[in-house]
Amino acid sequence: MSYQTAVEHMYALGHELAQMPARKFDLAHMRVLLAALENPERRSSSVLIAGTNGKGSTAATLASILHASGLRTGLYTSPHLVRINERIRINGDEISDDDFALLHEVVDRTAERLVGEDELPWHPSFFEMLTAMAFEYFARRKVELAVLEVGMGGRLDATNVIEPRVSVLTDISLDHQKFLGNTVAEIAREKAGIIHPGGIVVTLPQQPQANDVIGNAILEMDGTAVSAVPYVPPVAPGSDSGFAIRKKTLTAKGAKDAEKSGPDHGQAFWRYPLQIMGKKIVVETPLIGRHQLRNVALAIAAAEELGKQGFAITAASIERGIRETSWPGRFQIIPAANGTPEYVFDVAHNPAGAWALRSTLSACYEDRRLIFVFGAMRDKAIGEMAEILFPVAERVVATRADNPRSATPDEIRSAAARTSAEIETAPHVAAALARTRRLAGSDEIVVVTGSIYVVGEAMRLLGARI
Repeated sequence: MSYQTAVEHMYALGHELAQMPARKFDLAHMRVLLAALENPERRSSSVLIAGTNGKGSTAATLASILHASGLRTGLYTSPHLVRINERIRINGDEISDDDFALLHEVVDRTAERLVGEDELPWHPSFFEMLTAMAFEYFARRKVELAVLEVGMGGRLDATNVIEPRVSVLTDISLDHQKFLGNTVAEIAREKAGIIHPGGIVVTLPQQPQANDVIGNAILEMDGTAVSAVPYVPPVAPGSDSGFAIRKKTLTAKGAKDAEKSGPDHGQAFWRYPLQIMGKKIVVETPLIGRHQLRNVALAIAAAEELGKQGFAITAASIERGIRETSWPGRFQIIPAANGTPEYVFDVAHNPAGAWALRSTLSACYEDRRLIFVFGAMRDKAIGEMAEILFPVAERVVATRADNPRSATPDEIRSAAARTSAEIETAPHVAAALARTRRLAGSDEIVVVTGSIYVVGEAMRLLGARI
């Protein structure tokens, strides 16, 4: 089977959210599939990360730390920006097309046999298939530690078949209410389902409702809670810490010298000293926004716990891993060049993500005018996101990704009716980008956001680094 055929077959399985009302999801089916593959998930140690926002950033940072520590590290995330291969990585490298096609055939044939023998009631879903392929790939390539991002929820997620060395819970807020519950407490119960008996759980202070649920779940499972401590930026700029920007065209509250060397010229970053493992390090993370300080803290705490379990993780490798983290589409900047405006890509796709983006835009671009390219999935809180983001925009171009779940531009404009923003529509992302090129002046910033699919299409069209 060719790579293209394998990808087409995967997408033909449909989207998980569309299947959920008609199909009962449980871990028993996933365990049957993995048992038939000789349980590849048991051949690597794993870390499991759940939450509403920050899962991917935490996972990417932790995986980079583990790789910098000399460990053969797998990373499984979702969704992807441009190519499905992005979801499965070893030491930062995507799975190859050939390996993807091969593993798809192995898992698909196994699934079809199990259905034919009545061991499974139906063919595994897109996410179950991809998760099994990731486990098989990591096992065959002898991964030492795999960092796994939960797809949605936690309790019944296909990734939750493992016995994690460490479970990590990132910030929990409202999202996917149709499937996870209508309150933060209900959603937290689903997320806390990744806590296993006697397990180590890394988290940080949450909303009170989530705190109660997580605390009770840890007690019920006789687990051990580890509280990550995020860096708190100083009120005034310090000599060795704060938010720094290496672009003369930007301004930022508390910005450091724009000419200092560092991890990524042309990008903003956080820089601050930290004492870990009895050593003083300097944290330099290219993940921008105050919310990312929480995600970095979670990755550091998880790495320290793994170090206590015997993995060769040092303060120096934590410092290096954070500095070398790559997680595209999270406040990623493309500077203005050759007549094109400056772009910011951010995959904020729910109200909590929208608030984080708005805060970061205020820090980076307090004196600049903003034009938004905005598209979202129909099942998202579009009206609430618009009320958070659109007031800071000079103009909004509403568009849609090439995805059947996408809201139409007119649906977005209708959902945003309570805002006073000037909203135009464009039928697709390419048209929206073309329109912003005509609209944007030399001092305006184009912000592409609302959906990872819109961001991914825009980055591909503009040739941005993925």
